[in-house]
Amino acid sequence: MSLSLADRLFVWMQYVLPHHTLSRLVGGLAASEKPWIKNPLIKWFSQRFGISLEEAKIQDPTAFPSFNAFFTRALQEGARPIDATEQGIVSPADGVVSQCGQIRGSDVLQAKGAYFSVYELLGGDAALAEEFINGHFATIYLSPKDYHRVHMPISGTLRKILYVPGRLFSVNNATAEQVPKLFARNERAVCVFDTDAGPVAVILVGAMIVAAIETVFTGQITPLANKVQTIDFSKQPLSREKGEELGRFLLGSTVILLFPENACQWQPELAAGSTLKMGQLIGKTTA
Repeated sequence: MSLSLADRLFVWMQYVLPHHTLSRLVGGLAASEKPWIKNPLIKWFSQRFGISLEEAKIQDPTAFPSFNAFFTRALQEGARPIDATEQGIVSPADGVVSQCGQIRGSDVLQAKGAYFSVYELLGGDAALAEEFINGHFATIYLSPKDYHRVHMPISGTLRKILYVPGRLFSVNNATAEQVPKLFARNERAVCVFDTDAGPVAVILVGAMIVAAIETVFTGQITPLANKVQTIDFSKQPLSREKGEELGRFLLGSTVILLFPENACQWQPELAAGSTLKMGQLIGKTTA
């Protein structure tokens, strides 16, 4: 796909922008509970991205205490039914599939002809990366208009969470096509679960002006740091059922799923460009 001059300029500008400073500034506005700040922000954002509150628990845009509360809004009961197929894997979020398929050795497809390694994605944890050699992956992009809570694709017990510091490039298609190893460069939280299908990683990747990533286990877990931080849950295991909430983004980003070799099969229709709703069947475990 040929990129426009505007797209190329947008990507070039990201290399020189102060990612974290910009995100902190936006994050401060998004967290404000002052009506004269939050209400115009919510109104502008809703109009800009065509957001409907028909499925939301709160349908009055001025009733949200902050823009963040609006952005991470809960949905009404039953708005996202969880597929009950035996051994089914469900989409962890609303979004669009960027890429999916089999991991080529340790290489994950980012865009046509461009790859990044599982080792890099997992913050240099060689033992963990080894568990996903020749495994399966799915990368799901959450646009600004999407529901921004992330849920369990499969039932499992939390083993550990890795916080991996990094940049905050945009994760749209234009950037994915031009920035090498994009998802292994951006800030991210790697949630590793032990499941009946083996180890499963649910990776929440930060992006431009994403003010924070939160999980239900830790709360906000994206402090600025220059090294990988590991939160070990092996001695206090926490289990979550398929479809239960795992975390949320304060502004949009990407979720990457990793499964081991021979552990799952994606649905035949799952492909780059597929539109997903949280809870939709996307594959089945084979282990």
